[in-house]
Amino acid sequence: MSKSLVLEAPLSTAEVEPHRPTDWRSSAMERRIRRRYAAERRFRLLGLGAVVISAGFLAFLLIVMIAQGHLGFVETRVALPLDLRQARLGLSAERLRGPGADLALSGAGLERAVDAAANRAYLTEGGAALLSDGAWLRVRDRLKRDPHLLARPFTIDLPVASAIDVGAKGTGTPAAERVVAALGPRLSRGMAWDFFTGADSTDATRAGIWGALKGSLLTMLVTLALAFPVGVLSAIYLEEYAPRNRATDFLEVSINNLAAVPSIVFGLLGLAVFLGTLHLPRSAPLVGGLTLALMTMPVIVIASRNAIRAVPPSIRDAALAVGASPIQVVSHHVLPLAAPGILTGTIIGMARALGETAPLLMIGMRAFIAAPPDRLTDPATALPVQIFLWSDQVSRGFVEKTSAAILVLLVFLLAMNGVAIFLRNRFETRW
Repeated sequence: MSKSLVLEAPLSTAEVEPHRPTDWRSSAMERRIRRRYAAERRFRLLGLGAVVISAGFLAFLLIVMIAQGHLGFVETRVALPLDLRQARLGLSAERLRGPGADLALSGAGLERAVDAAANRAYLTEGGAALLSDGAWLRVRDRLKRDPHLLARPFTIDLPVASAIDVGAKGTGTPAAERVVAALGPRLSRGMAWDFFTGADSTDATRAGIWGALKGSLLTMLVTLALAFPVGVLSAIYLEEYAPRNRATDFLEVSINNLAAVPSIVFGLLGLAVFLGTLHLPRSAPLVGGLTLALMTMPVIVIASRNAIRAVPPSIRDAALAVGASPIQVVSHHVLPLAAPGILTGTIIGMARALGETAPLLMIGMRAFIAAPPDRLTDPATALPVQIFLWSDQVSRGFVEKTSAAILVLLVFLLAMNGVAIFLRNRFETRW
């Protein structure tokens, strides 16, 4: 049975509604444009507000740290008159010019002589209790510079005890503030050079950051020596030579996941492998550097791969076209052009490693180290760990020391990021 097709007649030209141009001056279109401009202004204000809030938090952090930490770079001193002829040390000026001057002065009872002089000069204010535990070391160094002081009286400014120092800075107890008021003009302030040259100590006036800072530098040296070449070579292989298959994809996903693993997991890995299996020395910069290298390596690999991938393929094609070998293409063309991105990623990864605490705590770099390390296998601590240890101290004198150490760490981190920005701007090539 056939079916008939019914065809509708086309509409006539008169029945088709002609296209009308948009009336941009109509009230509906003007409202639509106003809404669009208002949405753009709100979006811009939201972005500006986010920047202002971020800058505000950063400014608040810096202001609080500077307000609390600037006093950590300053020490309070008291003028102490000394006449070592009364102490009868039995030392000559010639003996203080030799290498055994420190042993001779300590064996002759110089510390007792300084305490006795403080008791005579400030008996009502507390005498020897006014002075820091290491005040006599200042006298020792002064005598080594000028041995003739053994034969004549002199006056020297010595650091006061931690409680008196805190009271002089306005944050101590009422008893300490009364002592400060009694001493009056005999107190002075000066730069606390021991903070930059000393190591850890139970006395806040003698505590310094040099031991922790040297431990951090040795740890970063090991981290950089291991993570940088391995990370860059891995990135070159993955980008230039590795075949595209499932194994390579799995490796890339694993590297990306490792970059997001919490740092304490790498600390547990270092504890199990380097200390538990290889039996390397505990609390040593060598172990700390190896642990931080494991954490930093994925970051360097990812940054280096992105920098190598950013080099245009035409550079490679042109080098191959003129007869360069694949290794010459990579070493002479790709790596020099990718160097700014590689160095920037490396410095940022090292800055992250410099501020890490959890992995170093897991491998034992939280011990009390009274002497700076000299070798990679010596016991040491790091600056972030030192800050953590000082923050747990009961003495109020360590509060400002903690903030001062944080300022030093922030300066190092800002310097490393500044170097990264300089390298990027200096060597970056715009295509």
